[in-house]
Amino acid sequence: MGFGFGQRRGGELPVELTGFVGRTEEIALIRAELARSRLVTLAGPGGVGKSRTAMRAAAGLTARFPDGVWLAELSGLRDPELLLTSLAAVLELPEQPGMGTLDAMVAHLRERRLLIVLDTCEHLLDACAMLSDVLLREAPGVSVLATSRQPLDVPGERCLTIAPLGPADSLELFVQRAASVVPGFAVTDANREQLLALVGRLDGMPLALELAAVRLRAVPLAELAGRLDRRFEVLTGGRRTAHNRHQTLRTAIGWSHELCTPHERLLWARLSVFAGSFDVSAAERVCAGGKLAREDVLPALIGLVDKSVVQRTGEDGDRYRLLDSIREYGADWLARAGDVEAVRERHLASMRELGQRFWDELLTPAQLGLHAAVRDRIADIRLAMAYAYDTPERARDGLWLAAQLAPYWRAAGTLSEGRHWIDKGLDLAPAVCEERAWGLLMTGIFGIWTADLPTAAERFPLARDAARQAGTERVGRFADAYLGALTALEGEVDEGLAALAAARRRIVAAQDGLGMGVVHYEEALLRAVLGDTGEALRLCEAGLGYLEGTGDRQLFASTLVVQGAIQWLAGERETSLEPLHRGLEAAGEIGEALIVALACLALSWHAAREERYVRAAWLLGYAENTRRLSGDPVSMLPSLLEEQKSVEKAAAEALGAEEFGRWRGHGARMPGAAVLAAVRADADEPPGGGAAPAATALPEADGRSAAPALTRREREVAALVAQGLSNREVAEELVISKRTADAHVEHIFAKLGITSRREIPAVLE
Repeated sequence: MGFGFGQRRGGELPVELTGFVGRTEEIALIRAELARSRLVTLAGPGGVGKSRTAMRAAAGLTARFPDGVWLAELSGLRDPELLLTSLAAVLELPEQPGMGTLDAMVAHLRERRLLIVLDTCEHLLDACAMLSDVLLREAPGVSVLATSRQPLDVPGERCLTIAPLGPADSLELFVQRAASVVPGFAVTDANREQLLALVGRLDGMPLALELAAVRLRAVPLAELAGRLDRRFEVLTGGRRTAHNRHQTLRTAIGWSHELCTPHERLLWARLSVFAGSFDVSAAERVCAGGKLAREDVLPALIGLVDKSVVQRTGEDGDRYRLLDSIREYGADWLARAGDVEAVRERHLASMRELGQRFWDELLTPAQLGLHAAVRDRIADIRLAMAYAYDTPERARDGLWLAAQLAPYWRAAGTLSEGRHWIDKGLDLAPAVCEERAWGLLMTGIFGIWTADLPTAAERFPLARDAARQAGTERVGRFADAYLGALTALEGEVDEGLAALAAARRRIVAAQDGLGMGVVHYEEALLRAVLGDTGEALRLCEAGLGYLEGTGDRQLFASTLVVQGAIQWLAGERETSLEPLHRGLEAAGEIGEALIVALACLALSWHAAREERYVRAAWLLGYAENTRRLSGDPVSMLPSLLEEQKSVEKAAAEALGAEEFGRWRGHGARMPGAAVLAAVRADADEPPGGGAAPAATALPEADGRSAAPALTRREREVAALVAQGLSNREVAEELVISKRTADAHVEHIFAKLGITSRREIPAVLE
């Protein structure tokens, strides 16, 4: 995700790589409906063009939504429980276990005016409906544009059916795509009738039209029309009335499949295991084997790209993906071939290899590229962990992969997702082992990073015990260090600091690079807020000495920013600016939200000292918002809070409460890239800060948005609860997770204003 620093923002609308045809009326209607209703769903069959239409409509709405248009591509997400964390990542919103992800998201969005595009909702219908319903009621400036094969069934939803293209647009699309494979191809008097008959046979389905157009590279138009016509008659028994649009798409895909070489068909089937995009090397590692040699993968991939079966994507066109309908078709063939387990095993092995490289090369110049690689492959990493957890003998593999990615979960601001995967592995791999020790340790560290001290206090002793039993001294050293820090935070300062220092010395003696990078700045920050700034600064210098020249940016940024904050606390005000700016730049390269927030907090102290109170206000607003929503270790450190309060008081007195609140709110709304640019420019007022955010109000939408109506799924849940079923029984009846059932029941209570399950029958009546 990365908070937009130095990379393409995760929620940006993709650049259109091919021409867009038609849909003028639909796009105008979508935009008009979004002016009247805050939830618009584009429904229609696969391959009809819902996603492209939604992107084109959304791209013209940036002026209406000053806080942006954000795209959440959901086709690669399989677990509905991860919808919130995935959207949080798209929105550049760090989230954490201590504050519910949904609560954090609502708090983040309540004062914003933006459009969220939820693309491909049908396989997450329940979760998307619940999320949309909450946002409509709790975040009045947020609108949602969804694409799905069926409506979300949420009160206030406007559902627009995206129909196939009409004859003229179908012809234009076919000719446009045909001209890209046959230069100079155009409509003539001689071929017009054949073309009209051909596109009519394809029922205006854009994906079917594109697949057919590619065949003109090898087959003349007359022969193509004849072959396609015979193909459809064979599959439909010659009865045109039986030929619905779903059959049209399946037939067009099947026809393309038959025209593939054996190697291309086999690669197509095996590529269906990828949840997201992939590159050539990943395709070779996962898909080669048996009848498809490694050297055959690239030629087969090129053939599938030529046939429009595989789409090129990425800024440099070096990544590839399958459209959903084509992936589903390939998955069917993979299942028929009985090859699923072998390919899934190779897919898991590929993601495990990435995780191991991420872990082994974390403190090297490869760090930035590995963070980017994990970010680009996160959908496939999720799929690999889910496969591992579904395979009992692989649970430890999934647990270790989730634990290895701890630095990514922190940088991406998705600690609750990291804990979700690690906790799942801990449940499935209860036997003492090294992987379990690491999982317990990492979730304890997540607790420290998010000020969730009860979790930290629970996990560190368990991690230490597991490490001793598994013979993993490295985990034990980490656990001892954190237990010492917790002891100091709980009031036994001398004892805790002594234990922490002893663990640090053991880490240094073992030459543990990761441990040395972490323990020095974390102990330094703790000692500084307890009053020992001299020793704290010495620890920072030692930590920077270990990290200098390694290529690391993540821990280097953390140490620099902590050093700058401590220098301020020590009275070295001017000296502290340089490490704060250097640390902010390094943190921006990684996208380290908490470190960026701490840097901005310290820079707000400088701005207030220089009587640049507008700058102080928006820096403070950004820092507070990011910390509040991502878990706030600063709240445990009184010295930093005192400086924050001092800045708040000075800026509010200088600007006035209203103006201070406005600039503080503006900072809270700024994306990370804008903050970094404004700091680099030494700006007092960041771009777009001159005007107060426009007030927003809930549209009436026939009164439905404000009504406590239940969604379809909520009505089903409520009816089962009224029959006396427990949440677990509800989950089993509806084939949903227990956690999702719990959320539904809690949501129903909040909507209906009730506190007891016994009240549900009366309310339903």
